[in-house]
Amino acid sequence: MLRDVASRGPWVSAHPDIILKMGVKEVLYRTKHLGWGSDTHMYRTAAEFSAAFPPRLQSSGPRVIKQNRGNGGHGVWKVEQIPIRSAAVHTVRVLHAQRGSVPLDLPFQEFMALCEPYFGWGGCIIDQPFQRRLPDGMIRCYMATDKVAGFGHQFIKALIPPPPEGPDSHAAQPGPRIMRGPDATPFQALRAKMEAEWTPQMMEVLGIDPGSLPIIWDADFLYGAPTLSGEDSYVLCEINVSSCFAIPDQAPAAIALGQTSPR
Repeated sequence: MLRDVASRGPWVSAHPDIILKMGVKEVLYRTKHLGWGSDTHMYRTAAEFSAAFPPRLQSSGPRVIKQNRGNGGHGVWKVEQIPIRSAAVHTVRVLHAQRGSVPLDLPFQEFMALCEPYFGWGGCIIDQPFQRRLPDGMIRCYMATDKVAGFGHQFIKALIPPPPEGPDSHAAQPGPRIMRGPDATPFQALRAKMEAEWTPQMMEVLGIDPGSLPIIWDADFLYGAPTLSGEDSYVLCEINVSSCFAIPDQAPAAIALGQTSPR
């Protein structure tokens, strides 16, 4: 329906073709060489996943796998090898990112069977290293076309084992998302990277012209390892294009400005 509307002249944000470029997990693989990237891999088939993932898990430590399309943590798993005498990966400890999940120890082939449907409706599985600074929270960078419109910082609990009180306890719930404007001091380095480097580079890689950027979208970042000089680094974990609200109070003005700019 949106494609039909767009074909008749009205500008559609976000156009379905742009969603399929930006708003899927494959973008993490296609842009892994940018400054927001990490040791990211992509598997197109279950056979490829079965062959390549176990040795990677064994050599690099805990990984996070993600189905290409989904939300609410569905199809996102932390996976780690359970130490055993054999060199092969037979059993894995997995934790689903959906709220209320608990760690499970499964034979690898059983876990593989859980993941096989992802190839059917998503086309691929994305594999990233687990970020050990996850307890420091996630930073959501809100964008109005190519300019930062604000930030949201939240202490998430996804992929963190639940406390002794259980997965449904108060202690297991994520903290509130604290909204900040684009001038928030702690995030100015991230803002500069997003506006001057990463967004233009992403557009070039994905073949997106300035007039096709969504009027509002956001990028979720986790803290990576500190740099040699002690500064924070940031690792992209997701881009949201088709479901981006609530937004910071400062964002509507930036959205309106972008909407009235020449496109």
